[in-house]
Amino acid sequence: MPTLILLRHGQSQWNLEDRFTGWVDVDLTAEGEAQAIKGGVLIKAAGLAIDRCFTSVLTRAIRTSWLALAAAGQSFVPEVKDWRLNERHYGGLTGLNKTDTAARYGADQVKIWRRSYDIPPPPLTPGGEFDFDGDRRYAGAVLPDTESLASTLARVQPYWEAKIAPRLAASETLLVAAHGNSLRAIVKLLFGLNGEAIVGVEIPTGNPLLIDLDAALRPTAARYLDATRAQPLPPIAS
Repeated sequence: MPTLILLRHGQSQWNLEDRFTGWVDVDLTAEGEAQAIKGGVLIKAAGLAIDRCFTSVLTRAIRTSWLALAAAGQSFVPEVKDWRLNERHYGGLTGLNKTDTAARYGADQVKIWRRSYDIPPPPLTPGGEFDFDGDRRYAGAVLPDTESLASTLARVQPYWEAKIAPRLAASETLLVAAHGNSLRAIVKLLFGLNGEAIVGVEIPTGNPLLIDLDAALRPTAARYLDATRAQPLPPIAS
């Protein structure tokens, strides 16, 4: 039966600095590297043989996949990178410190931008420091200037349906090393959650989430491999 491992990247430098990162290509901290390696060790201990890895085009997710696969003894696994698995685009909040932003705009407003399902932050100003239009990773793509979780799902879902789900339908074991919000979008799809429910789902950094699926790609079991850093999971439909 198909098996899916969702792995949020290890702690990044801007996670540590409490900044809105989004699409900015920030690397892992030493702690983030250790989290990724431990994730791979746990994958190996669970006896999971991965057939293929999917990741974003951002360094923190790519390096997490490399470190985890190496620690699992599976560096040879084919890997596919795509920007549609990128983190949510934080628009005009990109690069800002979260605490400073709350002081400027008010904690309630920042909570809406961060945690509402379909209300995005203000758009990114074109031509600024974090304008990604000239980045060759996105050549030919129509890029967002801000995203909510709903619009993140709108770009993740077609990629999931076209590239990832068919591999699972062929009973492959897949690793998806990506980001908090792109992985939440996948969790929403798999568990059939509504917008209100998914905003309460937290995915810890560097902790593999193992999901067993049936032939229709419905979850039959789910657990974090590191129980000490686990977060509550949505219920499995009976």
